Amino acid sequence: MPAKAGGMDYTDSLRYNYFFLEAVRQQNAGHYAAAFDLLNRCLEIDSCAAEAYYMQARYFSELRKDSMALHYLETAALLRPDNDTYQEKVAQFYIGTGNFEKAIETYERLYAVQRDRSDVVNILVQLYKQQKDYDKMLDAIDRLEQIEGESEQFALARMSVYELKGDAKNAYKTLKGLADSHPNDLSFSIMLGNWLMHNNKSKEAYKLFSQALESEPDNAYAQSSIYDYYRAVGQEDKANEMMERILLGKNTQPENRIQFVRQAIQENDQQGGDSVKIIKLFDRMRKALPKDASIAEMKVAYYTLKKMPEEEINQALVDLLALAPDNGGARFQLIQNKWAKQDWKAVAELSEPGMLYNPDEMAFYYFTGLARYYQKDDIGALDAFQRGTAEINDKSDPAIVSDFYAIMGEIYHNQGEKEKAYAAFDSCLQWKPDHIVTLNNYAYFLSIEGGDLKRAEEMSAKAVKAEPKNPTYLDTYAWILYCQERYAEAKIYIDQTLKYSTDSTLSADVLEHAGDIYIKTGNTDEALKMWQRAIDEGGDAAVLNNKKKRYTKKR
Repeated sequence: MPAKAGGMDYTDSLRYNYFFLEAVRQQNAGHYAAAFDLLNRCLEIDSCAAEAYYMQARYFSELRKDSMALHYLETAALLRPDNDTYQEKVAQFYIGTGNFEKAIETYERLYAVQRDRSDVVNILVQLYKQQKDYDKMLDAIDRLEQIEGESEQFALARMSVYELKGDAKNAYKTLKGLADSHPNDLSFSIMLGNWLMHNNKSKEAYKLFSQALESEPDNAYAQSSIYDYYRAVGQEDKANEMMERILLGKNTQPENRIQFVRQAIQENDQQGGDSVKIIKLFDRMRKALPKDASIAEMKVAYYTLKKMPEEEINQALVDLLALAPDNGGARFQLIQNKWAKQDWKAVAELSEPGMLYNPDEMAFYYFTGLARYYQKDDIGALDAFQRGTAEINDKSDPAIVSDFYAIMGEIYHNQGEKEKAYAAFDSCLQWKPDHIVTLNNYAYFLSIEGGDLKRAEEMSAKAVKAEPKNPTYLDTYAWILYCQERYAEAKIYIDQTLKYSTDSTLSADVLEHAGDIYIKTGNTDEALKMWQRAIDEGGDAAVLNNKKKRYTKKR
């Protein structure tokens, strides 16, 4: 007779193992329906297979059949009470469905088996809090302390529970014990003072705050607490004095100063919002602490929030950059303000140091390059863009990077370096395939320089599709069709070019193109008119007059 294995005979055991391992393989391959069916086969062979119930619970959960998922998890946990994973999973499911009592039972069973699991006890603390079972919370905190050892953290946790219970006596006793046992740590004494304030014992609280300030005059926690005390008892003058002491104190931590500035602004807004008072406060702070950049930063934030005149905001930004030249946000904000006025010299003067102080910030290379470009400094612009490309990575903004290469291509082309220009245009389109200006310009350069006309047509067509009424793009497309000897099609687009052109876009080149296209489509009179208009617009008179003479004679 064959040997038995786990209640199954040897053959069934082999079949079970085969189906279960195949279910795991199908699951790992992403074939979930097949895995589910195989698990069903497993359970037909062995109805006590905890691992199969556990795996199937996941599928029921994915199908949002929560009751079935829970049933299968519970079954797995029941069959294998020693399996931590199964127990924790079912407990988490209970929490997710709001069944906190069942979750508590499960975690308590886990703790009974593994009494060193502080993570389990931490969850129990939160579950008992949810159930408002404060005595059990205290018991759980005691168990945590047994696992991890005594600490202030557990004493404060107990104090918090006593507060929840409304047990002021034990809350005070716990906090007082902490303060007495840590005489060199004023935070507990001040904490006790704040508790006394909250419980209407302001005189006792004031005594503790005063003692703390005598020991440590610059203790921000004590300063903040006694400020709150003065406000609570109506001593506004003393409260204001303490606020000034905090704000102007050389040893005040920046985060504490920021907190009190915000409070001062909030109180000022509640009293009518007199910005002059806050501005004077900033001036006093700056005079007392002339090298503190955080004050200048708060001033900028306040001026921006209150929508002060742009000149005042700009000056506040300049003051901040003088103290913190590496503040990229402030520099960027100031550049934007100057950019709106097209003050290219000022933009360049601001953005150039940004490349040094914030070398990984692409925007500063961008603004420097553009500002120089608009000032006709092609060499300087090219230098900035080249330095910027060295900082490009896979997280760079495609819009900025593509503009880098687009303008670099224009500059290289102006310098007669056609291969470098084309390489730059290719890089631009790799980063942003729909960069319309580059699609048009690259296509036009290919058409007039004997390049790939098929590619030129494809690029130009994209530009026209994006902006079908743009005369510049229409002219490019018309000219590429002309170069391919597709004159009838070229005429359609040059007609559209002239239709949508304005005085500013109707250049001598466009008019010459129109004439060349019209002459090829038999519109000689129109061609002659266009060439003459091109001469009037400053076109090459010798070339254009030669065209006119040639076709005038033929008539």
